[in-house]
Amino acid sequence: MPVYEYTALDRAGKNVTGIIDADSTVAARQKLRSSGKYPVEVKETTAKAKSEAAAGFSLPTVFNRVKPDDIHALTRQLATLLNAGIPLFGALDALMEQTTSPPLKKIIAQIKESVNEGNSLTASLAKHPKLFSNIYINMVRAGEESGSLDVVLERLAEFGEHQQALKGRFQAALVYPVFMAIIGTAVLFFLLSFVVPNLTRIFTEMKQVLPLPTTILIWFSGFMRSYWWVILLVIVAVIIGIREFIKSPKGRYIWDSLKLRLPVIGQINRKIALSRFGRTLGSLLQSGVPLMTSLQIVRNIVNNVLIGDVVDEAMEDIQAGKSLNLALSRSTWFPPVFRQMVSVGEQSGDLEGMLHKIADAYEREVETRITGMTALIEPIMILLMAVVVGFIVISILLPIFEMNQMVG
Repeated sequence: MPVYEYTALDRAGKNVTGIIDADSTVAARQKLRSSGKYPVEVKETTAKAKSEAAAGFSLPTVFNRVKPDDIHALTRQLATLLNAGIPLFGALDALMEQTTSPPLKKIIAQIKESVNEGNSLTASLAKHPKLFSNIYINMVRAGEESGSLDVVLERLAEFGEHQQALKGRFQAALVYPVFMAIIGTAVLFFLLSFVVPNLTRIFTEMKQVLPLPTTILIWFSGFMRSYWWVILLVIVAVIIGIREFIKSPKGRYIWDSLKLRLPVIGQINRKIALSRFGRTLGSLLQSGVPLMTSLQIVRNIVNNVLIGDVVDEAMEDIQAGKSLNLALSRSTWFPPVFRQMVSVGEQSGDLEGMLHKIADAYEREVETRITGMTALIEPIMILLMAVVVGFIVISILLPIFEMNQMVG
């Protein structure tokens, strides 16, 4: 069934826009009139509009994209409707009617149209890879095949909400240090570019030998004022160069290796990767996805080449008849405690539950470390600011002290 975008007038004479599905333009207009809306313009969504919607982007809705929270809410609502015994097509129709986000409504309408054409929900969701990840699609496939789609959707909603909440806590912990860094950099740039030149102009006019700190300050201030754009270009060029280097296989390997081996950040990244490994693998296995398929998905979720190579080797060992615990024992990135808990889960027949417990433990450790790190960053940043400002003050006061001694 085609999907149409419409502009209409409601009973109060106000303009309203939205999405509607109908067999034809005439049917869409009749459907709008029956709902108390008077159509002004009705047009079928084009292939381009569908592709933009699938990517979560279109020019009219650039500030109204489909957010992860919307997907989690949609998943939970769909699970509730299916659990209540409502057929899939009817549940999608109800979701489309109650959704207020135009981009999300368009996505639901296209999924509904695909399901109405005889496609499975998995195939319909796979047409929108920017919104529905591999883990999402594979869990839905397992739910459809096992006849427990409502249960799987409920787990998916919990999984997504949990990951989003964890990400939100990390971002909240980093807000203050980032804000301090931006403000501090702006203040130093203002001091060196505008305040210092006015204060040091009298020293340069004296044409006397100045102390080394004052000479360095005057040179750096002049360079900042005249060539600030060079510094900006160098910073941008370095960022672009690093990003392009990371895209290459060798660069990605070096970058991922650094992320795991750096003194403080490396430990946090390792625990994040292990937590993501445990949470994703546990959710997939709990939803009925086979172990090999689950490991293949997890390989992409951990987002690290080194751990991805470990997962590849583990898949080969499992195919050779080894347990997951023994397959992971070849790598130093999976600590003994992790492997022991996996072994306990395999022996007790509750590997999924044990993987979730592993993820909970590592997430708590990550949150504690990030909180401690951000608490340590604040005094370090204040100390650095104090050192820089102190250097500026000393550089300005030294010539003044020398002038007073000469006058005395």
